[in-house]
Amino acid sequence: MIATRSVDGLKLAYWMNDEGWVKNRKTLVFVHGSGGDHSNWEEQYRHLDRDFNILAVDLPGHGQSEGKGEQEVIRYVEWMRKLIESLKLGKPVMIGHSLGAAISLTTAIHYGSLLSGIVPVGGGVRMPVNQMILDGIRKDITPIISLIIKFSITKENRERLAGLLTEGLAAANPEVMYGDFLSCDRLDITDAIAGIRIPALVVCGEEDKMTPPALSQFIKDNIPGAKLALIPKAGHFVMMENVEAFNKAIKEFAESL
Repeated sequence: MIATRSVDGLKLAYWMNDEGWVKNRKTLVFVHGSGGDHSNWEEQYRHLDRDFNILAVDLPGHGQSEGKGEQEVIRYVEWMRKLIESLKLGKPVMIGHSLGAAISLTTAIHYGSLLSGIVPVGGGVRMPVNQMILDGIRKDITPIISLIIKFSITKENRERLAGLLTEGLAAANPEVMYGDFLSCDRLDITDAIAGIRIPALVVCGEEDKMTPPALSQFIKDNIPGAKLALIPKAGHFVMMENVEAFNKAIKEFAESL
């Protein structure tokens, strides 16, 4: 079900289990990528909600949440920190895709004690964005969305997922999406990730062209004790492209903590 919580005067929306929080269950917090919303994780909360408490957030300015978005990853981190503390989630596992991966990593750097683990999905310590994409979002977003879809999904999954993802990105506020991509472009946590001291599972689609597996390998190699899961038959939207393998990796990691 969709619920909301007021944080610093903004109503933030999120999907949560229909029965609410169940005591003694681990909690998974899902954070979407640029221009996305909680529905990007539908294949996760539909299948994992029997085993975990789940919160799939709409970041400020996205989906059903109020706000105008942000242009710095750390600003999104602060919203997530306040939401987690407001809901008294204990120490959840934060799972973030793309921009959400940057948010999960940066949260672990600054507020690691707030979490029991992180799962950065399709991320990097730097995530530069082509200036053509940044300019195009403000001038004519339609061809930019088509370009994003082309590079984000493997050819074998494109017919199945392109329409759904195109519809979702087209519904996003272009200025908010611009801020999301600018946040990624400004990111540089190359040196800081070595300071992460909580468990991490780094996930990437084997055929990810947006954030290639080498970026995830670097993250894994520079966080003490981190593990890497490369998911076959999947590109950047790995959690939609190979649902079974992705969910299995998430479940095993969370249960190991």
